[in-house]
Amino acid sequence: MRKMYSPIRIAALFIVIGLSMVVYVSALYTIQIHQPSQLDSDLIQRRIITRTSTITAARGNIYDRNGVLLASGKPSYNVMLDWWALRGSPDTNNTVLELIYAVMDEGFTYNDSFPVTRGAPFEFTTNMTNTQRNRLDAYIDYHDALYPDISVSDLLAWMRDHYRIDYRIGILDARLIIGVRYELEVRAIIGTIPPYVFASEVSTDFISYIEERGFNGVYFDTSFVREYHTEHAPHILGYIGRMTAEEYAVYREFGYPMDAVVGKIGAERAFEMYLHGVDGQQTIRFNDEGTVLQREITKVPEPGQHVYLTIDHGLQIATEHALKTQIDRINLERQEAEYNEDEDEEMELIPGGAVVVTDVRTGEVLAAASYPTFSLTTLSNDWAFLNSNPDSPMLNRATHGIYTPGSTFKMVTAFAALRDIPAITKYRTIEDRGRFTQWEDAGFVASCWIYTTQWGNTHGEVNVVQAIECSCNYYFLQVASWFRGGAEAGARTMSAAALEFGLGSRTGLEISESPGRLPLPEEKERLFPSNDPDRLWYTADSLQVGFGQGISRFTPVQLANYAATIGNGGTLYSLSILRRVMSSDFTEPVLNFEPTIRHQIEELEYIDILQEGMLAASRGNRGTARSIFGNYRILVASKTGTVQAESQRMNDGVFVCYAPADDPQIAISVVVEKGGSGSAIMDIARMIFDHYFVTESTFFASPYGQMIP
Repeated sequence: MRKMYSPIRIAALFIVIGLSMVVYVSALYTIQIHQPSQLDSDLIQRRIITRTSTITAARGNIYDRNGVLLASGKPSYNVMLDWWALRGSPDTNNTVLELIYAVMDEGFTYNDSFPVTRGAPFEFTTNMTNTQRNRLDAYIDYHDALYPDISVSDLLAWMRDHYRIDYRIGILDARLIIGVRYELEVRAIIGTIPPYVFASEVSTDFISYIEERGFNGVYFDTSFVREYHTEHAPHILGYIGRMTAEEYAVYREFGYPMDAVVGKIGAERAFEMYLHGVDGQQTIRFNDEGTVLQREITKVPEPGQHVYLTIDHGLQIATEHALKTQIDRINLERQEAEYNEDEDEEMELIPGGAVVVTDVRTGEVLAAASYPTFSLTTLSNDWAFLNSNPDSPMLNRATHGIYTPGSTFKMVTAFAALRDIPAITKYRTIEDRGRFTQWEDAGFVASCWIYTTQWGNTHGEVNVVQAIECSCNYYFLQVASWFRGGAEAGARTMSAAALEFGLGSRTGLEISESPGRLPLPEEKERLFPSNDPDRLWYTADSLQVGFGQGISRFTPVQLANYAATIGNGGTLYSLSILRRVMSSDFTEPVLNFEPTIRHQIEELEYIDILQEGMLAASRGNRGTARSIFGNYRILVASKTGTVQAESQRMNDGVFVCYAPADDPQIAISVVVEKGGSGSAIMDIARMIFDHYFVTESTFFASPYGQMIP
């Protein structure tokens, strides 16, 4: 009988067992000694996620010229969602919905750019941006089951199934979940979209609440938000916001991340490169439950520098107050008065206006008001209303409102005539005959304002100083017809003179501004294209330019600089709102303002004549500003203007001035749409002078004078 177990088989079995034990012990040793974490059952299925994020640099502060804080930055916390970690949640949809309600219950808002309305009936949003459209197109292209012209109902039904949203969840809550999950998935699809900021500017208490709940895929990031410390000068200060694709194409050259916040308008945009600073970077490692395991700063952020504006905050308040007070007063009087015999005819009220105050000696802008205005502190909530308001409160009328100058242009006509027409001197008089009929055969007849408002009266014989004083239309109509070379040459002569005073060109301001429009034949052709180039510019066109009508259009900042150039003796400065820039720790000046001369007018004797005429307009017996400045304690040189605007019954009012006339310090321009006349708005300038030249602010509005140019 054979043995069942031979010695050879037994030996082979022990050898196999021995080798297996060696392998097992070796593996166990390796795991226990070198990889102990693999024994932690809680970590076996856990994935470590690494994210590199930007540490936003603290944005520099903005101050007024006297160090009054206007804008600063404060730390802020953002709630971030990670797509991969959130997908690993045992109940992703309920997690998202709970987060949404948690944010709303605390009074915060969450970000949802999915372009479908949040309430029934569901439809694509009417104001869908290009960014929203591009992202939706990419999402639809990625999923084969979707097609470009899919209806909203079909899209929502598909997405509900795609995200496995329980049928017991109502459609309104389902839409909320879809919005957040879409935000996450579209970033995974495109790959170049900045990380999803679920909620911005949340409180530390809210962060503690979220951390206690232990939501999967939720982590926090820090940034800085802008805080404005004034309700005034919003058009000058500007505001900030996330970059658009067009802006990123510019700022990426300077190392900005795609989700950077940048200045949009005003000083915030103009001085972006000073204010922004240099962002830092950090690496965050967290597990798939959203618990941060490590946070490492790989690049320390550099705070932005601090900008000091030329604006005087106190004067800015006084300027805005004066403008609003007078507009409200005139509107109230118009509402209370019987407008005309036709009670059914709609009354025209003032829709807006602007005031600019500059330093005559440097070109610094001391105040710039635009009305109606808006609040930077509530801008996000008011955005839709502001942009739909027909009175355009977001428009900076001081820099982008372009207006016919009216009789304020007469100093340009006078200067050009003194230079170009030998017959025109300081003492040469022209008889005002009331009606200017020299071109009556060609169909052009104009009248002096006094002839039409005072029963056929005239100014009689007037020289250039007197013509500015009483704003004699007849004088300037006659002068405009005498320019050498004919009508077109005369227009070019007046336009060239206007440019020397800063009219019809940008002033040099760091913020955006309109160049205005000079009264040139090519401008008329652009506005009113003609097939007959030989009849492009008529004598009537030049005559209208001569007394401030026609196609001329200038901004209030240009008009203020124009008055300043006359006041300081013919020096045209570039305007500026930047006084200085300081380093982030306030230890070193980065930049200090230096006045920049754009042009120096050589014919000082002609400037003296203009100054004399403007002083007479305030102090002379026939001065159009005498009702306000005739007995004013400070010498003011001024010029009123009334603009016969098309398609409106009420004229625009324009006023320019500087003071003191014997030692000019500041210049002011005032434009009020449908203001009636320059005389009706002079109180605005007077209230500003009251504030500037006295110790205590004085906001008293005396009755304005007659409705004269």
